[in-house]
Amino acid sequence: MKNKFLSTALIALAVLFTSNMDAQKFSDLDKSPMDIAAYPSNYRESNKLVKVAYSRPQLKERPLSELTPEGKVWRTGANEAAEITLYQAMKIGDKIVPAGTYSLFTIPGDTTWTVILSSDVNVWGAYSYNEANDIVRTTGKVTKGDDALEAFSIAFEEAEGGVHMFLGWGTMRVAVPFMSVPM
Repeated sequence: MKNKFLSTALIALAVLFTSNMDAQKFSDLDKSPMDIAAYPSNYRESNKLVKVAYSRPQLKERPLSELTPEGKVWRTGANEAAEITLYQAMKIGDKIVPAGTYSLFTIPGDTTWTVILSSDVNVWGAYSYNEANDIVRTTGKVTKGDDALEAFSIAFEEAEGGVHMFLGWGTMRVAVPFMSVPM
């Protein structure tokens, strides 16, 4: 009798735990998935210089000017504002920026984009952007790429004295130099 009661109790617990696990709500895949761009880009290299976590919106036959309005602060991707981590001090524009994590905002333009690192982190979009919290502003020259990118993309490339961060979407490319600071 005890064994039958114990068996029934164990089955009831198993059903209870199984139904609780089935009750969990998991979201669908994001339409603008998150990605990370870093330098060096080799995933086995743990000694990074810079890393950007951002979401990758898609053009979906929409004009780039609709998604990145000229002269308006943009979150540099989708969803949360992109976050950039400098693992050592870097010279960006004419300013030395200490190692740390910052939000990455941009202001699109026809021939140049303004690139902004802000002390505001963990923010959604650019809705609460506050210019008073800018750490640095610099500009990146707009050029035209050979290939069209459906998804907004960020990449880094080694350059003399540091790295260049490239923003790309459609055929638009923006290069922003990040220079190493001698230690």
